[in-house]
Amino acid sequence: MSMDKRQHIVDEAKKWLGARWHHAACVPYVAADCGQILIAIYAASGLIERPTVGSYPRDWAMHRDEERYLAVVEQYAHRVEQPLPGDIAVWRCGRSFSHGAIVIAWPLIIHADVVEGVVYADASCGQLSVREHRFYSIFEDG
Repeated sequence: MSMDKRQHIVDEAKKWLGARWHHAACVPYVAADCGQILIAIYAASGLIERPTVGSYPRDWAMHRDEERYLAVVEQYAHRVEQPLPGDIAVWRCGRSFSHGAIVIAWPLIIHADVVEGVVYADASCGQLSVREHRFYSIFEDG
């Protein structure tokens, strides 16, 4: 059963490809940031109720140690060592974990990039490869 749900998450993430990045936005398949897209994908998959996140400055992770991003992720998911499709990868950007993506088949991810918008990326190369990262799963088998 969880593999079907995992595939649903991956399929939902693919629908967002080509959407543009926009701070704090969540216009389905049109625009989102890296946090709002995760919420939208999991909510559309029927796995979570959409939480109220509140407002947040674009550069909060550059100036604060508070793990605001992780706090939302950890409301729904537990940390895992090896990600499976549909799991979440998060990276430390600045002083706290503040960037996330849907794992397609690690290291292949879909994420909302500030320059490129929602795209596939290989997390084993480029800027993400040198940042501290963690994995989270909403599933018990993950």
